[in-house]
Amino acid sequence: MPLPVLFVSHGAPTFALEPGRAGALLADIGRRLPPVSAVLVLSPHWMSAGGVRVGHAAEPETLHDFGGFPHALYALRYPAPGHPALAARTLTLLRQAGIPAEADPVRGLDHGAWVPLMHLLPQATVPVFQVSLPHPLDPAGALRLGQVLAPLRDEGVLIVASGGMTHNLFEFRRHGDDAGYVGDFTRWVRTAVLAGDVPGLLDYRRLAPQAARAHPSEEHFLPLLVALGAGGSNAPVTVIDGGITDGVLSMESYLIGHGAEPAIPQL
Repeated sequence: MPLPVLFVSHGAPTFALEPGRAGALLADIGRRLPPVSAVLVLSPHWMSAGGVRVGHAAEPETLHDFGGFPHALYALRYPAPGHPALAARTLTLLRQAGIPAEADPVRGLDHGAWVPLMHLLPQATVPVFQVSLPHPLDPAGALRLGQVLAPLRDEGVLIVASGGMTHNLFEFRRHGDDAGYVGDFTRWVRTAVLAGDVPGLLDYRRLAPQAARAHPSEEHFLPLLVALGAGGSNAPVTVIDGGITDGVLSMESYLIGHGAEPAIPQL
């Protein structure tokens, strides 16, 4: 049976120190996962012009690619090994699909990768390698990228598409604004995902309530389309309701496919 796929809202970098509800649910999923050979992470914090880049580092560094946060955050490390062999296999799949792709022998794990993994797989013993999102990228291209990567699920690779259900940094810094739209947008996306309404999700910018406010730019939403592409049509979906942090960051995530359904508490 292929491994499931995860779309994870990684929130602010402080999620590493403040797991809250979302962190507890990811930890529960991690305990229920079937055996995993490696984790492939896609994150909006690694976007590359001219094609896709695939991390080949045998020992990827923990990148603290943010500023202005508590000192304790910069002391954290996620020392998982890489997996050059599966990274090479990923390169082959991408190139066979006509997607320009190159190996990156030095790139480490950005916070979109290691922060959620600290909760999902806290022992950091499972190999991890990262795949960039090509720039430019639209929802249809993100869906196709997931479809190209999908065969890796049969080879023991857990695909984690890390982004954010909502991502308005201006409002994150301001606080205090009426953020009722966060719930409206999240509920619309949840309904579409559970209904398998991929055409609607591809057109979310026009159809979803206040989509441009939830995502002034698209890079944190596109990983959801990657996850849906990798998960395939008619795959069962488990909602991981992580709530809302910092007033405007929805931590809604999805587990796509069988194999690690969390014990979702009743609301």
